[in-house]
Amino acid sequence: MNEAFLHYVWQHQMLKDGLTSTDGQPIVVQKAGMLNRDAGPDFFDARLSVDGVEWVGNVEIHMRSSDWQRHGHSSDPAYNNVVLHVVYEHDCDIVLQNGRQPLTLEVRRFLHPAIVANYDSLTTPSLAEPPYCASRLHMVPEIVKASVLDRLVAERIENKSQVVRRMLDESHGGWEQTCYWMLARYFGGKVNALPFELLAKATDQRMLARWRDNPQRIEALLMGQAGLLDDYFKDDYPRMLQTDYEAIRSGAGLKPIDGHLWKFYRIRPTSFPTIRISQFANLLSQAGNLFPTLLAVTNVDEMLTLLSQSAAGYWDNHYQFDVESPSGKRKTIGRMQAQTIIINAWIPVLFVYGEVTGEQRFKDQAIALLEQLPPEDNAVTRRWYSAGITPANAAESQAVIQLETNYCISRDCLGCGLGYHIIKQI
Repeated sequence: MNEAFLHYVWQHQMLKDGLTSTDGQPIVVQKAGMLNRDAGPDFFDARLSVDGVEWVGNVEIHMRSSDWQRHGHSSDPAYNNVVLHVVYEHDCDIVLQNGRQPLTLEVRRFLHPAIVANYDSLTTPSLAEPPYCASRLHMVPEIVKASVLDRLVAERIENKSQVVRRMLDESHGGWEQTCYWMLARYFGGKVNALPFELLAKATDQRMLARWRDNPQRIEALLMGQAGLLDDYFKDDYPRMLQTDYEAIRSGAGLKPIDGHLWKFYRIRPTSFPTIRISQFANLLSQAGNLFPTLLAVTNVDEMLTLLSQSAAGYWDNHYQFDVESPSGKRKTIGRMQAQTIIINAWIPVLFVYGEVTGEQRFKDQAIALLEQLPPEDNAVTRRWYSAGITPANAAESQAVIQLETNYCISRDCLGCGLGYHIIKQI
């Protein structure tokens, strides 16, 4: 039990009927008021009927009445319009700065035991990992689950959009550059997202466009700018890339990023930055201007085909320069990796583009692309699948990921739509 729970109970009016103040006056709540997240009383503009007379004012909530003095409200005129002091335990009378004594409602007498038990079950779970409400999800109707997931999809995209807005500001509103930076970031995966973004920002896309018909030159420029061509090599291919890069660098004043930023350990060799850079070079060669190319593609299969690029032939037998591997397989972006790039890079760009231009169709297209993609299969979605929530597409799997990362992990059951329906069950 804590003050946040009391706020929640008051906001959603989860109290029993027949409320009375500590001095015996009957109270009917007509309007709980507007929650205030800043300084001052907890709820503004509440409307109450007290013994048949309508009262309008603010509501302050504490665990104990004596918290009023401890929080310094007795000398603060901002609390002079408080008409009701809602407390779990009434342990003393309080007086406002103007000398008036507000009504006090001791809610512990009016709390449903089932609501308290439901809340306690969510905040002190026996499970070691989410979803902590797994044993109670059956209490939530399917239509409610669907509604909660719909809201979380938009919330998830909005969260991802923050990165797009940052890049859009850095590029002074340049959509092509923002798209290029975002794709680069997610080509790197979680481990190498930052160095890949730094690489893209250190390498002018207009310079790469000059070599559109020569993917080897693009790869040389990217590998060089990545700081991965500074060694002595024995293989012909990296030496050829070195020669190409130095020829470009000498006349352009290029400055590579620190090659030590790249991580090769604890990731699959097919995700090594060398492989990803070569694949990205081929995408830039094939797609040309990324933003208009992707904007024109509305079919998921076409987009997956475009992003499923292969590394140069040298990488069929290598994962790193001068280190031969026995695989002999073409290093191609897999379908799942391409889906991840669409979900994390392109869809947020498309969504923000719709917001900035005021074109709802682009926002709708972003959601539609998510709905066309199959659900993601990862540790998070598998946990929720076991609990009875089975995403039907990538939109719903993104919603599930949002639910766990933004609510479950922080135990914010009071902010969760599923938590609300579980808590209110009597």
